[in-house]
Amino acid sequence: MLTINVLCVGKIKEKFFREAILEYSKRLSKYCNLNIIEVEDNRIPDKLSSSTEKAIKDEEALKMINHLKKDTYLICLDLNGKEYDSVEFSEKISKLTSYGNSNITFVIGGTLGIGDEILKMAKEKISFSKMTFPHQLIRVFLLEQIYRGFKIMGGETYHR
Repeated sequence: MLTINVLCVGKIKEKFFREAILEYSKRLSKYCNLNIIEVEDNRIPDKLSSSTEKAIKDEEALKMINHLKKDTYLICLDLNGKEYDSVEFSEKISKLTSYGNSNITFVIGGTLGIGDEILKMAKEKISFSKMTFPHQLIRVFLLEQIYRGFKIMGGETYHR
């Protein structure tokens, strides 16, 4: 069975986000093994220089690297990534699995984004929008789109 990992910086504090994540996790259990891995986010100072920003992103990236499996297909969520519609995203997941990828990891960075080391390792970068969203909300968006993708693959009516 396909394993999908969602590797994230930070914990979800808001109950309503945690409930939505739990709901989509339950729904996805029919289609894949889902792992949500959270690494601790770094405190961001009020006055942020570009060197401090880079250092924070690099430190968060190092925490994430320890959780990456060598055989995973790594996809980073990044503002500069490719935008898919839901059908294209479903087709992407389907193609990855048909090409023998049984482990896919999506990375959601912290408030400052994803460190360069992780971005360089990614096989692909995707974006849900040119708008900026809180990473808690993006986690819900991602899980919903993965679920929607499986429904599309199965020809089920959820997508309509």
